[in-house]
Formats: sequence, C-alpha cells, structure tokens
Amino acid sequence: MPGLAWAAEKSGMSSEGIFVLEVILLLVVGRGIGELLERLGQPAVMGQLIGGILLGPSLLGWVWPAAERVVFAGDASQKSMINAIAQLGVLMLLLLTGMETDLRLVRRVGRACFSISAAGVAVPFVLGFVAAQFMPATLLATGSERVVAGLFLGTALSISSVKIVAMVVREMNFMRRDLGQIIVSSAIIEDTIGWVIIAITIGIATRGRIEVGSLAFTLAGVTAFMAFSFTLGRRIVFDAIRWTNDTFRSEYAVVTVILAIMGAMALITDLIGVHTVLGAFVAGILVGESPILSRHIEGQLRGVITALFMPVFFGVAGLSADLTVLVDPELALLTVALVAIASLGKFGGAFIGAEASGMSRAEGIAVGCGMNARGSTEVIVASIGLSIGVRSHNLFTMAVITTLAMPPTLRWALGRLPIGEAEKKRLEREEVDQRGFIANLERLLVVVDEGVVGRFAAYLAGVIGAGKPMTALHASGESEAEPGEAAHLDEIEKGAEEGREAAKEADEVPAHEAPLTRRRHDAALSAEAVAKEARKGYGMLLIGLGRALTSKGGFSRRLNEVAGAFDGPLCLVLKPAGAGRHMPRLGPQSGRILVPVNGTSVARRGAELALAIASVTGAPVKMLYVARVGRDEPRDTVSHRRREAVLKDIVALADRYGVEIETAIRSRAAAADAIARQAGRNVALIVMGVARRPGDELIFGETTSGVLQRCPCPVVLISDARLRRDDEGREALRSGAGTG
Repeated sequence: MPGLAWAAEKSGMSSEGIFVLEVILLLVVGRGIGELLERLGQPAVMGQLIGGILLGPSLLGWVWPAAERVVFAGDASQKSMINAIAQLGVLMLLLLTGMETDLRLVRRVGRACFSISAAGVAVPFVLGFVAAQFMPATLLATGSERVVAGLFLGTALSISSVKIVAMVVREMNFMRRDLGQIIVSSAIIEDTIGWVIIAITIGIATRGRIEVGSLAFTLAGVTAFMAFSFTLGRRIVFDAIRWTNDTFRSEYAVVTVILAIMGAMALITDLIGVHTVLGAFVAGILVGESPILSRHIEGQLRGVITALFMPVFFGVAGLSADLTVLVDPELALLTVALVAIASLGKFGGAFIGAEASGMSRAEGIAVGCGMNARGSTEVIVASIGLSIGVRSHNLFTMAVITTLAMPPTLRWALGRLPIGEAEKKRLEREEVDQRGFIANLERLLVVVDEGVVGRFAAYLAGVIGAGKPMTALHASGESEAEPGEAAHLDEIEKGAEEGREAAKEADEVPAHEAPLTRRRHDAALSAEAVAKEARKGYGMLLIGLGRALTSKGGFSRRLNEVAGAFDGPLCLVLKPAGAGRHMPRLGPQSGRILVPVNGTSVARRGAELALAIASVTGAPVKMLYVARVGRDEPRDTVSHRRREAVLKDIVALADRYGVEIETAIRSRAAAADAIARQAGRNVALIVMGVARRPGDELIFGETTSGVLQRCPCPVVLISDARLRRDDEGREALRSGAGTG
C-alpha cells in the first residue's frame, strides 16, 4: 500500500485516480485490520476506524507527510469526492440499522429508553457547558462566544453515535436481546435530541440569539414528520414497495425505490432543520416492517453497504482524528479532561436513567458502557464546530477514544448479565423461528374456488398467513354459481382475525393487517395467469380446488397445470372421496390434527404447518413417527435414538407455538397403513410434509397415494422439491457413514 501512495505522489495522478486510490486504501486496510480484530473477539468496525487513523495524520501523515498530503489531504474538491461516499454511507448504514430495528421490542422497553436518554443527555450536557466556561480563552474564537462554546461542547459530550452503538451491539449478537434494543433505542433518541440542540447552537452562533420561531418550526417539523411516517407514511412505503415489485420487470427495481424513499425522507428532515440521518433511519424502520420481500431486500442491500460504504465511512471518520495534536501539553490535557468528563458524564447519566427505570445495577452498568460511544456523530459535530469557530480536533480524538473503549467495556459488562427466564424463552422462540418456514413466509399466493374445499383452504390461508400480504386467484369449481362478494376472501379475513386474537391470548404482539388482493378472471383460471402472478415473488402457493383428485387417487389435470406454473413450495388442500361432503371445523373440541413425521425436512415443514394451524384453532395435535419398512431395529440402536431426537425437535417446535401435542412411534407396518389406522380414530385433518418427485405431474410417492385413497378425512400436503434434494443428500451421507 505505501507503494501505491508513492506512485500517486510521483506520477501526478488525476483527481479521479486519487479518489479510486483512497477507496482502495480505506477498503483494504480497514477490512484487513477489522478481520484481525474480529479474530480477537472485537467488532470489525473498530478495525475500519483504526485503519482510517493509521492512514491519516496520526501515522501516515507523521511518517510520510508527502504521501498523506497527496492521497488524503488534497484540495477541497478532492476531499469532497471521498466525503460524498462517506456521507452516502452514513445514510445507507442508518437505513440498514432501521431495517433491523424491531419496533415491537422498542415499544416494550420504551419507558427505559426515554429515562436513559433523558438522563444520558442532561448530565454530560451540563458538565460540558460548565467545562466550557473554564476553558482557556486561547481555545475559543473570541471570549464573547463562550456561551456558544458551552452549548456546543455540552452537545458534543452528551450525544451517542447510533451508528457505532448499533454496529457494535449487532456484531456482538446483542441486537435481539432486550438490553441491546434498549441501548440502541436510547442512542436513537439521544441522536435526535442532539441534532435539535445543534440546530439551536448554530442559530445562536450565527444570529447571536435564540430565534423562537426557528426552534418552534424545527420541533414542530420533527413531531409532524414522525407522526406522518408511522401512520400514512407506513402505508405509502408498503404500497410503493409492493407496486414496484409487482409491476417492474427490471432487476433490483425494489432496491432503487427503497433508496429513493431513503433519500426523500432524509431530504425532508434536512428541510425541517434536523440532520438527514434521522430521515434515513425512519425510512429503514418502515422498509423493515414492509411485508413484501423484506429479508430478500435486506440481503441485497447488506452486501454493498458492508463491503463498500461502511469501510469508507468509518475510515473517513478515522482520518479526521489527529493524535499528533496531543504533543501540545495544553491540548493533551484538555483532551484527557474531555474524555474523562464525557465518559463519566455519559456513563453516570445513562446509569442514573437505568436505575430510575427500574433496571438492575448490572444492567445499568452495561447501559452506561454501551452509550459511551460518539464515533461518526462526533465527527459531524466537530465539523460543525470548526465552521462556527470552536476548536474541535480534540473532539475527533475524544470520539475515537470513547468509541474504541466502548466494545471491550460493553463486552465486560454484558458478560456479567445472566439471561432472564422470559428473555431466554423469547430468544429460543426466535431461534426456532429462524429455522422455520411459516414464521419466515413473506407473501402467499392463494388459488381457490367457491366450493367447500376452496372456502376451507381460504380459511387456512388466513390462519397461517396472518400479517402477510396475500393475493387470491379465483377459479371456477364445484358450484356453477359465482360467489357474491368473494366469499373465500371473507374466510381469509376470518382466519387472519382468529390468528391475531390467538396472538393476543398468547401475550405476543399480533401481526399488522396486511394487504389482501383479489385478481379477477373472466374465464376459468389458467396456468398462464398463475405463472404471471407468481413472477411477482411469493413464498408459497396454496391451492384449494374441488374435484382435485381422480377416481384412481391421482391429481386432476387442472391441479397439475396450476401447481406446475409455480416454482416453489406448494400447499395442497385436498378432500379424498371418503372424506364426506363437509370440511372440518377445527377447535379444542374437534377431532385431532394428525401429522406423520419421519425426520426429513419436508416432514418437519408439515409439522410446523400443523402447529401453526393448531395454535390459532386450538385443535389437538398428534405427531406420528412412521419408520420405513425394512429398517426396524432394536430400541437401543442409533435408529431409535434418532427417532427420539426427531420427536424432541418436534416437541420444541410445539413449545414455540404454545401447542401441547401427543407423540407416538409406529414402525411395524407400512407408513400408509399406520397413518390410515390412526386416521380412523377421531382425526379431523391430516397434515403431511411430502417430497415431490421430478416431472411435469404431481407425484408424491406411494405413501401419499395410499393416504389419499384410504383416509376418511381431508388432507393438507406441503412440499418443496428443493427440500427433497437436501433430504436425499443427508440420507446418502448417513448411509455412507453407516456402511463405510
């Protein structure tokens, strides 16, 4: 890397070439040091900050000033190029942070957040304001601006950098913990308060007095912006993302719209006198709550943000720290004093706020350590200080020192905190959800007719898809009469409402009402219509059609065509010939939901679907482990222990859904025979995860065919060809290990 700097110095490289060189150096050095720190158990973002320090005046400018001057200390236009990337990185980092913020947790810990942020701002602000009154006059532009310096210094010492705090908390895997959410939420509130105070300070510095009208406009603007964003703005963001996803054919159109939304909201906050980071963060929250492909979008954004914008942004922040100023005894002493005042003031204020909100002493210590990072926010504040005549190089140093000290102290404090029983259960539930299919289902496509099967399928769609956007395609079916106002849509709403009520009874936050779209078709629904709709992006296709089974136990041509038009997970609601004319009414007093399992991924998916239905309807569930014929072994073998492990995993899954289940193992008969015998014992519904065979037609194997021919109750099948390939690979590995 020094060779690149030497080449730039000797060759008279163009400004564009120097810009590229700056980016390369910040990326490579920051990533390399970040990798080293991460191997040592520290957040990688600290390496990016240190990389900037090493490339700035603190080291490169001291050892090789000519190279540092050529690459990083050029004219104003040269600096503006790399600073533009850094500023865009600020917005995109805040966008990503907002997307990862769970407002349900923030609401639950809101009281603690406001208490911590209020005390965490007030205490260091007062200390900073008082300290400014005793600063040497040589460090101020003029003696008459001491009040301005006090306001400025108080603000600089009181704020926390939500970017740094969020990154450190997330990299330490604490973002999902209650305390992590409290720390990040408090930093957000403090950041907002800090920018309002800075706006007041700038007004005093430029006008010599506080303009009540300007202050009132800023406060009213922030209030109106937040109120609009989380009411009408939420719906606008949701609709914009969904419309773009469903309408545009070009690649990454949704990402473009998200960036445009981020820019628009950042511009609004800038116009009302608050920094653009607030708008970007709020935009991220709204995008993260959007039910349309939010995880897919987050994955697309995360790559470019973490690979490019984040290292450049934190590297530029490190470039601003000039540790050589500490050679001056007066500045060194002032820096030490500022670091002490800032650290003790922030820690003390946050600790007092945590105590006032009822948190334990250990939690208060962790909060105080977590809030004690200034980072990029301090850099911005220091830049403002330069513009209004206040010395601020020591503030850059203070920002880096407090930021670098935050991760180890926070790690130490968090290591002393045991996880409470309630939080442990929540984290275990979320861990199960991360592996789950239903919990991560983002959008549902429903194809139903107006018959009894279609209505029941629509109801199940509402139950399992509550809070998720759905599109319903109507198909002509058993009845010749057209439904009045789409009766199956009423069933979807009924199922979704029952899902929300069940969430309330389980003390979980109910899902928001999600958009439900109906597509009308003049003629019978065609495979082309399903394929056209499927291109918009759906997590699963649920089909409920009457007469979907032939007399020989196969699937009708229409069902094959509709299912063949969707390349993804399928859920089929079927009524065998012996199931009678009516579909079941599921409830606590109804017949059981029977779920055959065998240890495969597709079977586990069937169990998850059944538990999701039971958690809403209250229907009893029986899990039946059916072993393959010819593989029966004594009870003390590995095979039996594997069956017990499978059922243990199912029980853990049932605990997540709050459903009590009955389990049984049947290994002395063919799977279809065992299922059929159980189906005749007060079973209202069978839910099976099945493996789809390759081919144009739906083929799920002999066991599924036997169940559909012999069982006297409706059957729900869920399949995914990709899971079948995974299961076959694991089975091959097990077979190889057993015979090798």
